Amino acid sequence: QVQLVESGGGLVQAGGSLRLSCAASGRTFTSMGWFRQAAGKEREFVAAITWSGRSTYNADSVKGRFTISRDNAKNTVYLQMISLRADDTAVYYCAARRFAEVATNGRDYAYWGQGTQVTVSS
Repeated sequence: QVQLVESGGGLVQAGGSLRLSCAASGRTFTSMGWFRQAAGKEREFVAAITWSGRSTYNADSVKGRFTISRDNAKNTVYLQMISLRADDTAVYYCAARRFAEVATNGRDYAYWGQGTQVTVSS
């Protein structure tokens, strides 16, 4: 059974940092991504990474502040977030797909985690 489990969310002050983790089990994935959904808003793409980790892609809103990485030995993807702002507040979801290319559309991902809440206080 495929399972993605996120962790690392929480409450942080503006300007602070958090690192999210996504542990995958059940099969081997290629590219993976992070998405987020704020209350009352649509889900949006945050970052994605290929299996090798050599190619990454970030949304403009998080460039220079968020870094996606992965440890294939642990089957885990990370999202390091710094300089957090109030508008980063959202539920963050990990997603996986069985294709090499990164994707920014949620419809291209077949597997999803349950989400972890990130709240940034201003």
